[in-house]
Amino acid sequence: MNWVKLIKGKKTKDLIKEYFSIILGSFLMAVGLVVFISPLKLAPGGVYGIAIILHHIFDFPIGLSGIALDIPLLLLGTWILGPKFGVKTIVGIISLSGFITLLEFAYGYDPLIAIMENNVLIPDPAANFILSLFGGVFVGVGLGFVFKARATSGGTDIIAMVFKKYFKYIPMGTMIIIVDSVIVLAALAVFKDWSIPLYSWFVIYVVGFTVDKVISGISRRKAVIVVSDHYDKIKDFIINNLERGGTFLQGEGMYNQAEKKIIFTTMSSKELPSLLHHIHEADPKAFISILDASEVFGEGFNSLREKALH
Repeated sequence: MNWVKLIKGKKTKDLIKEYFSIILGSFLMAVGLVVFISPLKLAPGGVYGIAIILHHIFDFPIGLSGIALDIPLLLLGTWILGPKFGVKTIVGIISLSGFITLLEFAYGYDPLIAIMENNVLIPDPAANFILSLFGGVFVGVGLGFVFKARATSGGTDIIAMVFKKYFKYIPMGTMIIIVDSVIVLAALAVFKDWSIPLYSWFVIYVVGFTVDKVISGISRRKAVIVVSDHYDKIKDFIINNLERGGTFLQGEGMYNQAEKKIIFTTMSSKELPSLLHHIHEADPKAFISILDASEVFGEGFNSLREKALH
């Protein structure tokens, strides 16, 4: 039996892209955790936040601690929630632990960056801020790649899903924040340093922001709505000069109830200034509304098929 047919008819190329995205994302997450976050003793939620705490208390390897925590959580989640966690999640869990273990062996651990002041070694706030920022970006980009492949890295997401089953009135995002915050506060209790939870929450924010950017796309498109009596001139410019398409919508003026043709089109941010200049030349009285379009699918933009399958 062809194993490819077992996975919703996906093509081999699509499967390779998905698993490559998971593996690449896991590697970037490992770099962020080992190189940037762990040396600062930060615990930005998740299983690997717990693993970092255990490493600095008992010198346990982060990668092995992480997978040792992930496997019981995966089994617990499967028992309570059913078989929601597929092969891709298992690949994500194993590859993340593997990359962290390799980096621990090859890279080791750098101490907290510090400066000497009055013969006392104190942390360097500027350097540590930059390290936490880069750590959050690496983890966020990696997690974004994993999410785009419709997988997860396991961990406290499973805990949040279990609690969500019994506390249905709490949104899933809020539940994840609660679980991660408990881990952050545990780091405060262990290390007795208020800067650690502050940096950790900063990393959590950076990770969330970066994940959104990776999933929705960094280069924002613009959706443009134009109301003008000179719609033909504007249409010709969009088609012939910008080589974009659009749609005429039928409208009616609220004040005089006159019929209006409304142009709806989408383009890149770079093309927008040219369109605005042309509209001003063609009809200075035109009404224009510009909206951010985080994702655009169709001819000339992203593939709807790839988005639907991934």
